[in-house]
Amino acid sequence: MPLWDETLGIGDLARLTGVPVRTIRFYCDEGVLASVRSTGGHRRFDRAAVERLVLVRRLRGLGLGLNAIASVLEGETSVARAVAAERAALDVQLHELAWRRARLRAVEEAGAADRAGRLALLAAVEDARAARERLVAFWRLQMVLPVSDELFGSFLSMAAPPPPPDPTPPQVVAYAELVAVTGDRSLTRGLRARAKENARAITDENELMQGVGAAVALAEPLVAAGEPPAPGPELDRFVAAHAAVRRRSDTPGFRRELLGIVAGDHDPRVRRYWRLVGEVTGERAPIGTTLTWLGDALARSLAR
Repeated sequence: MPLWDETLGIGDLARLTGVPVRTIRFYCDEGVLASVRSTGGHRRFDRAAVERLVLVRRLRGLGLGLNAIASVLEGETSVARAVAAERAALDVQLHELAWRRARLRAVEEAGAADRAGRLALLAAVEDARAARERLVAFWRLQMVLPVSDELFGSFLSMAAPPPPPDPTPPQVVAYAELVAVTGDRSLTRGLRARAKENARAITDENELMQGVGAAVALAEPLVAAGEPPAPGPELDRFVAAHAAVRRRSDTPGFRRELLGIVAGDHDPRVRRYWRLVGEVTGERAPIGTTLTWLGDALARSLAR
């Protein structure tokens, strides 16, 4: 028979922990807190229940759910991991709220004549994560040849930027316009057709991306500084990258051919896409803007 003078009644436990009796009963019913019944049918608790219940109260005060708390109590996870998971979930909620707030402000700030159009535009980015997936899908469609996950992931981080964690209304509008650009089927078909055509001449997409990336890195400071497109080592590196994967040499003839190959980058819709990326990220030289700069520099080199 239990020694009842070594256990605590529910009232005693409530006084020692500051947790209301009705809440203790709830925790018992949910299996978070263990108890035994006295001969009279009353709940009795061992001394360890005090520390256990204090921990439950503190974790509940941080917003953790009972399932997460039970995992901590049973030793299935640590307090640090449980708290980190709750914080991560809260970050997601805060991001969603910030995104929603910016969308509301974007509609609020629109003029009466533009409000209906603004509503229609923002409907496509109600879910920020789904909106980004549409950008990712757009660029994934352009990758006809195999490319390493590392290179493609690096490209996507620049070409399909994640929604800003605390966006301004203009950033949300710009993101919605990005989604709208990728929804242009004629643009998608044209870029896809160009990618397939290029795939027949390219020997290694990874090598091309690495070479073009090196050219972009050289040109970025010039683009950010507002320098006009002009021939130079940046353009030479860009041409060399394309020539290498096509087993060609950098000649005036190849440069003229390359100008046609990269013509899609000069489509007004593509230029607009990269301008919008800059509005979303705050970058002065997004990768696509720099690629366009290199293409313009190529055209100028041939005009000489």
